[in-house]
Amino acid sequence: MTRTERLVHDEEEPCPYRPGQEARMPLRWQLLPLSPEDTDASLAEGDRRVGHMLYRTACRSCRACEPIRIPVRDFRPSRSQRRVIRRNRDVRVEIGPATFSEEKLALYNRHKRERGLATDDRPMTERGYRGWFVESCVETVEMRYLLGDRLVGVGILDLGRLDASSVYFFFDPDESRRSLGVYSVLLETAWLRRQGGRHHYLGLYVADCAPLAYKARYFPHERLIDGRWWRFDSPDAAPRPVEARGDAGEAS
Repeated sequence: MTRTERLVHDEEEPCPYRPGQEARMPLRWQLLPLSPEDTDASLAEGDRRVGHMLYRTACRSCRACEPIRIPVRDFRPSRSQRRVIRRNRDVRVEIGPATFSEEKLALYNRHKRERGLATDDRPMTERGYRGWFVESCVETVEMRYLLGDRLVGVGILDLGRLDASSVYFFFDPDESRRSLGVYSVLLETAWLRRQGGRHHYLGLYVADCAPLAYKARYFPHERLIDGRWWRFDSPDAAPRPVEARGDAGEAS
């Protein structure tokens, strides 16, 4: 994989996932856009994106964060996940380039505030929204979830040649009963499968962090542990190593 990047931040800071722990997530500014193939390879190495930067955890004394992905050709929703799909049959989904609007910004800030996810009292600004979601070093799209003409959710996805990565999903807190977060994972996974895709990356899994632990409820899934991908076929099955073949990050 060839690309040009510059390290712009590399300091220890309070961990956002495990209170009392120190985290290290070096930020690498991408001077050139990544090709679809480079995006796939970057995701397979555990990278996440924010704006024009890539990062992965590099904590000195903790390995709790595990990148997690769904092999979309093998995934089958559980009974409870199928109920979520039925519950949202009236939701219309549009896909297109990631863009800014005041409506999306207001929805994002409501989601952060009313779901108790805000780390301070400052709402995100237009500049912050554009810098995180819209401006990108890879191909980035958004999925808009609508009830009638009312926007109730937005999912931001990064795309490679075969793989996709969920950057963020936010939704109307008044629609919490719909489990739109679960629905977005199911819909994105089904969409990628129809495109002939391979892996849908869900970001980081941390077993003792409730906002991240739910990601392990999708089976089968694969997690990057100590530099190697492991496959989990069910809650009770022992994990087995994934054997890479073909393109970077491709797995059996």
